[in-house]
Amino acid sequence: MDIKQWDIVQTDSVSKWYGNVLGVSEISIKIEKGIHGLLGPNGAGKSTFLKLISGQLKTNIGKIKVFGEQINNNYTIFNKIGLCPENDSFYKGITGYEFILFSSKLLGFKGKDAEEKTAKAIERVGLTDSKNKLISEYSLGMRQRIKLASSIIHEPDLLILDEPLRGIDPLWRVKIIEIIKDFERMGKTVIVSSHILSEVEDMTDSIILIHQGKIFAQGKIEQIRGLLDSHPHQISIKCNNPRLIAGNIINGQHILNIKFDNDAEQIIVNTNNRDKFFDDLSKIIVDNNLKIEEITSPDDNLQAVFDYLIGR
Repeated sequence: MDIKQWDIVQTDSVSKWYGNVLGVSEISIKIEKGIHGLLGPNGAGKSTFLKLISGQLKTNIGKIKVFGEQINNNYTIFNKIGLCPENDSFYKGITGYEFILFSSKLLGFKGKDAEEKTAKAIERVGLTDSKNKLISEYSLGMRQRIKLASSIIHEPDLLILDEPLRGIDPLWRVKIIEIIKDFERMGKTVIVSSHILSEVEDMTDSIILIHQGKIFAQGKIEQIRGLLDSHPHQISIKCNNPRLIAGNIINGQHILNIKFDNDAEQIIVNTNNRDKFFDDLSKIIVDNNLKIEEITSPDDNLQAVFDYLIGR
């Protein structure tokens, strides 16, 4: 089957619940080739959706097609899918190498072929030097990387990653994002979940928003950034002269209010035009040779977008 002629994933009114708890509700969506970020707050239904489209869970209502075929009980299609779940559950007393070799054999590789696939996957996630170490002795970041290795052994056509950057140090965060982009360059599809907009922004401009088990929006990152930029922003600045900043911006039409914190060592600004504010701030910093210790925007995250949109 030529997968180019199909939507990679297609769901039709899919719902899943656990007793009285709703997992996902009436999701109808099409996902084409490429990298797609599945974004939503914790508990939004991301993991349930990923388990459904990978065949780990069955729907209560609705249908799912992957590569144009029904996913439920379709074991022949599983070899085309790689799944890196959010939580791990490793066998006790085994090394990273033993785990990946076992996973490769489950995928149907044998003998030297299995060993070569195992070595390549482990090397790709930077764990060659730790391959003979017990997984129980791995750090959280190492466990995340060995999980990723198990999902890419067979270079699947569809790679499903549930919060793969959780617990990953900054260096390997960049490298894992590059691994994800490599899959896209090979003509494959990656669906990666996160609750952090900036993480997904580094990978792709195609996003799917999920909230309370429902698909909230699907489209390009600019559309979501537009939603983010349309609501008031709170920006905190620590510097050597916050009063000077306040005096220079207080009359700006885009400034909603200003307050001081930490004994006037920190200024907190609410603005309805973040870009204009940062343009003005940059000029003030340069013109006055200010020493900036920290600039943060605590509400510049996906949760803030949802809270704002739902609230309105």
